[in-house]
Amino acid sequence: MTETAPVRPYVGLRPYQRDESALFHGRDREAREIATLWQAAGLTVLYGASGVGKTSLLQAGVLPRLDPGRVDLLPVARVHPRPRPPESSGNPYVAALLSCWAPERDPRTTAGLTVTEFLRARPERTDEYGDPMPILAAVDQAEEMFQGGPAGERDRTELLDQLTTAVQEHTGLHLLLSLREEYLFLVLPYERPFGQGSRARFHLRPFTPEAAREAVARPLGHTGRTITPAAAELLVDDLRTAVIVDEAGHESKVMLDTVEPVQLQVVCAALWESLPPGVTEITERHARAYADVEEFLYDFCKRMVAEVAEEFDMSPGEIKFWLRNTFVTEHGTRNMVYEGLQQTRSMPNAVARALEDRHILRAEHRRGIRWYELAHDRLIRPISRSDSPEAYLRAARAALATRKWEQARRLAGEAVRASDLGESWVRAEAAEILAEVAVENGEYETARRYCEEAVELYAERQRFDGVARMLRADGLLWLRQGDHVKAIERITAALSWAPNDMAAHLALAEALVRAGTPKAAAQVVTGVLDRLPPDLLKQAREMLRQTA
Repeated sequence: MTETAPVRPYVGLRPYQRDESALFHGRDREAREIATLWQAAGLTVLYGASGVGKTSLLQAGVLPRLDPGRVDLLPVARVHPRPRPPESSGNPYVAALLSCWAPERDPRTTAGLTVTEFLRARPERTDEYGDPMPILAAVDQAEEMFQGGPAGERDRTELLDQLTTAVQEHTGLHLLLSLREEYLFLVLPYERPFGQGSRARFHLRPFTPEAAREAVARPLGHTGRTITPAAAELLVDDLRTAVIVDEAGHESKVMLDTVEPVQLQVVCAALWESLPPGVTEITERHARAYADVEEFLYDFCKRMVAEVAEEFDMSPGEIKFWLRNTFVTEHGTRNMVYEGLQQTRSMPNAVARALEDRHILRAEHRRGIRWYELAHDRLIRPISRSDSPEAYLRAARAALATRKWEQARRLAGEAVRASDLGESWVRAEAAEILAEVAVENGEYETARRYCEEAVELYAERQRFDGVARMLRADGLLWLRQGDHVKAIERITAALSWAPNDMAAHLALAEALVRAGTPKAAAQVVTGVLDRLPPDLLKQAREMLRQTA
């Protein structure tokens, strides 16, 4: 960033704040219309998809357009209940609402008040003609008022009843509820009582190309930098272009009619940070050189998936694999799946909802069932893009550690598909994982084939530790099937490749015991006892006790 451009004109993933209205562009018509509806109607419902910019529009677009000399504006509220001490009483949803409306007050002074009592206690404000000002109250993420866990249902119902009473007693109270469009059906029963006969809805949609170009160019007016119309158009067209790749590898491009605001912010913020310090005019050449939309969106998806993986103690590869195989069809288009009682296509519902919060997925309700799909066609390609073979192998090993056998099998297969022809080490490690999965599934012949494949591949790369490990695994497999002679043969072969493989020594001793030669087993254990690591020492002493 240059000395002449100290302001970051794009906010990235977070919403615009009220004091950033000078940077907020592309929504003039929507902001004016919503401000007018809010002042005229008893209830205004602002709804739209996740990531379409509802909070930004409300904070940086609508609020600055309201004349403080004509309206009594309450701070924008959320009703997400805050943690409270066990001994506290009262409705947590009401308490959250009132604490937002009176942020300067000690919450204890509003504890126990109803919405009507709170409004009645406020001094009445009048305009220049002495007439009472309308009270404008907005609730952002208002879906929290209508849905949640069963434990809070009673409190939520009480809050809705209190709001109904408040609008009846305070005829000048005008409500605005901002929520995701998939929850609109929850508001319908309350539109008439909240609006008192005067209600309006506003569906916020993604940017048109013209509005998107404005959202790219106009925030730069306070930075000392400019962008040429050609560069702005190039960025917007890139964001509108979705590449569809089917299973046969055939590509087709589709030019979409709209641009997702959250994606525009991600790309523009990344471009801003990528520009060399001396740039004062962003040209088409700069846009082509530094605005790699595909890479920016891929990085965005990767970061969001990593956040969710950390939150739920999972591997990013596992989530990425689930996204690609669940939400992208074999024709390279978006797929829609429904949310089950506990899982969405084998993934916990909480993970799907976390991905929705991060604008990777979007949801909608159909006949009482929640359905998910990728948030936009533009995310198909980043989600479909294969990670490195190493990432898939790490995810597969993590799945093995948690006994998710089918997940480990699929991830190992993905590692092979993501590898180059010469990366035989990937096929070797994948075969090792697949062998373990087959053993756990009781597929011994399949496991043996994978062991043999891994032995050959490890030997080809002179990975002698891998050769020994797979020969030992094969020997234990023979031992499990009762063929002691074959087991001893394979494990002895493993030791010829890696004489210091202590696990192989103990495996040989176990095979000798099962073959009825405990003295020979004891000699093997005694010979390596002083070289055993702590994790194998207990097993060795137990074996000596058995052979005594």
